[in-house]
Amino acid sequence: MTFPMRCVAALAGILAVTTASSRAQEIRFNVVPYRLDNGLKILTLEDHSVPAMSYYTVFQVGSRNERPGRTGISHLFEHMMFNGSKKYGPGVFDRTLESKGGASNAFTTEDMTVYYESFPSEALDAVVDLEADRMAALALTEESLISEREVVKEERRLRTDNDVEGALFELLEATAYLAHPYQWPVVGWMPDLDAITVRDCEEYFRVHYAPNNATIILVGDFKPDRAIGLIGKAYGSIPLQPAAPQVVRDEPAQQGERRAVLKRAAQLPAVVFAYHVPATSSEEVFALDLLQIILGQGESALLNRKLVYEKELATRVRAENIWRSDPSLFVIYAEAKPGVTAEALEAALGAEVEALGQKEVIDASLQKAKNVRTTNQVKALKTNSGKAEELGLFEVNCGGYARLFTVLKSYDAVTKADLQRVAARYLRPDNRTVVTLLPTEAGGEVRP
Repeated sequence: MTFPMRCVAALAGILAVTTASSRAQEIRFNVVPYRLDNGLKILTLEDHSVPAMSYYTVFQVGSRNERPGRTGISHLFEHMMFNGSKKYGPGVFDRTLESKGGASNAFTTEDMTVYYESFPSEALDAVVDLEADRMAALALTEESLISEREVVKEERRLRTDNDVEGALFELLEATAYLAHPYQWPVVGWMPDLDAITVRDCEEYFRVHYAPNNATIILVGDFKPDRAIGLIGKAYGSIPLQPAAPQVVRDEPAQQGERRAVLKRAAQLPAVVFAYHVPATSSEEVFALDLLQIILGQGESALLNRKLVYEKELATRVRAENIWRSDPSLFVIYAEAKPGVTAEALEAALGAEVEALGQKEVIDASLQKAKNVRTTNQVKALKTNSGKAEELGLFEVNCGGYARLFTVLKSYDAVTKADLQRVAARYLRPDNRTVVTLLPTEAGGEVRP
């Protein structure tokens, strides 16, 4: 076991807040990284404020690592990881953790799958044993595959097949990407879910759930030397595996607007725009994140003010600069007000977005966006779980967890000229995918 790459950090848990005399902002956490000989990375953040802790296991595998014909397998594993292993049978993981006052959950994105627990400090030994056991010897059986596949299929029906907005965004991704795996949904296509076999699962688990493809993040009330000793003993014998195949990042540059139409039973028309933008590791992410706030976050955001209140064309509008490891999308969604056509809404929405590349925003809008982003980041770091999750997100999507420490300075450095430049570069019609929702009657006819 190789011991600490002790770097980074000043005083644990200090956030330097903006003052009138200085706009410099930084987040300081005494994060200490370790790495075992089998490649397992560990990030520790000691905090004895309360006798509790959070334990995150981040696997760098998501839907981007899948292939056509087997989409949805990453999310399927999120469910199968709770179905028993060598030492602990089906259902024992949660029962053991809950008996000690803890709780667990998991989530899957395009880029990662994350398993996490929050629990009293004295339960650390049990959590390490539970997590190491399922990384080393997950039970992959036909019975568990059939059971969890049906759960995932029902989740797909609920959130996509029978959900208008879910179906709209699924069509958006499939239209915006021609080559990159981001084109398929995290939950997978239904025929692909049906086609997944136990052998597929065994091979996927061997490659992507190896220790050298994982990062464990501990935050809270523990002694690092003891915790690392526990982890080294429990995980050290799990063999490393050859690196997972590289994802081909060959999405061709978009050279003209793409369009799709979704006809579904719905109350109101809607329009969604998606613009190709760089990966989150790019320095331009900071300006794009602030544009997201300026456009669509809060009642006073530009699109809400213009389209909902002044022009009365929309009932709601939102914007999101999606964080991803590979080049991503900046998405804007608008739902029409009763009596307003999708064409009218789209024209007004497009005009407001394109104007951002033609003139600078006002000082007050930029400062508000910076204040909102700072507030959101501080709130996200209030708990052990929040700190662990942010460290994991930055580790996978932003080129390394240490970028978290300077993120507020990076937002503060964004200028009005930066906003105008990235808007002109990325939020333009030739770089846009437009998907329109047209409500239909029961018989399938489009509503007038």
